[in-house]
Amino acid sequence: MRPLEWAEIVAVGSELLTPSRIDTNSLTITSRLNAAGIRVRAKAVVGDRAADLAQVFAGALRRADLVVLTGGLGPTDDDVTREVVAQVLGRTLHEDASIVEGLRARFARRGLPMPDANRRQALVPVGATVLPNANGTAPGLWIEHGDQLVVLLPGPPRELVPMFDTHVQPRLEAMSGGVRLYSRIVRVFGRGESHVEEAIRPHLSSWASASPPIEVTILAARGAVDLYLNVAAASEADAAAVLDRAADEAVASLGDDVYSRSEQGIEEIVGTLLRDRGWRIAAAESCTGGLLMGRLTDVPGSSAYVHSGVVCYSNEAKSALVGVDPALIDAHGAVSEPVATAMADGIRQRTGAEVGIGITGIAGPGGGSPQKPVGTVCYSVRTPDGAVTRTRWSTGGRELVRAIAVHTALDMVRRMMTGRPVP
Repeated sequence: MRPLEWAEIVAVGSELLTPSRIDTNSLTITSRLNAAGIRVRAKAVVGDRAADLAQVFAGALRRADLVVLTGGLGPTDDDVTREVVAQVLGRTLHEDASIVEGLRARFARRGLPMPDANRRQALVPVGATVLPNANGTAPGLWIEHGDQLVVLLPGPPRELVPMFDTHVQPRLEAMSGGVRLYSRIVRVFGRGESHVEEAIRPHLSSWASASPPIEVTILAARGAVDLYLNVAAASEADAAAVLDRAADEAVASLGDDVYSRSEQGIEEIVGTLLRDRGWRIAAAESCTGGLLMGRLTDVPGSSAYVHSGVVCYSNEAKSALVGVDPALIDAHGAVSEPVATAMADGIRQRTGAEVGIGITGIAGPGGGSPQKPVGTVCYSVRTPDGAVTRTRWSTGGRELVRAIAVHTALDMVRRMMTGRPVP
């Protein structure tokens, strides 16, 4: 069998093609495969039609060293995975008597006779190895097909996960020769995907030719961009030698827009800065409706630096709760830099927190104007070291505008506390 370098995952079940059910098994399987040094090149979700599954499975076999199928191993007529896999691989099915007896015993322990339909769960392609299922009736299958591998797993996670960890993962790791995937992440805010790619482009050829070679993935999420650097190596030390150097080069090229070199989010980064400085933070939020304080308090131990937050959505609340002068709102509008500044100053003065944030904006979908379109957000951050006020614009709908606003405000705090300029 050739080395298992690339895998594809096929999730089977018509219910997964509806809004009410989501395929989460592929995420679990991907993490396990990566730990064994196997990259996932594609995932597919297919319904219970045999012809459709046959087409998807055959395509995966043409591309991958390993194909993992989940679901469709039940006892009913729409559970077609075994039959389709056997057909595509050109293998006949036979009934495994030991599986039948195990199923009968399982039903007997519950005081029930085994329905005859469950016998189809004992059908095994010739040459396949049966993977026991301690938590359900559907056994898994391990099929070595020439220099490729096919693994069939039950769909319920409570059955799939222990089966994979007990019967599949050890076999894969033994075949990998100790190789596994290692990665570094560089998290960026203030640039789009294309700008990140442009900044690191001078390094791409040297990263690709490194030993071991580095694979680059750029992912955008809610205004931020995550740069993943991945290698397959026999040891963590071998991987670190190339990944740390590449991460250093990426950070040097991306500059102050890098806010993290780990899985830590902006809220954790800011929290650490506040804790280290012994500062507390308070926020007056309008368009974000408390999301900023929610993000900060999602972090365990945040009570050490989070003071309080006020949602002052209406103009009256801005005046009553944080002392914004109504005349200021009349003169500049609620969404304006002067009002954001007054909100930050007001919350800071009233709480005694070292860091005060004011956010006011138009999240949409209505409320915009030619002068202040939907997506306009004004920010102000006040600290003992200084003050910064900015106006930014974003698009993508109400939820995204508010999420980006929270990240923008926290990134302003990060930059100010680390002596970096706020663009």
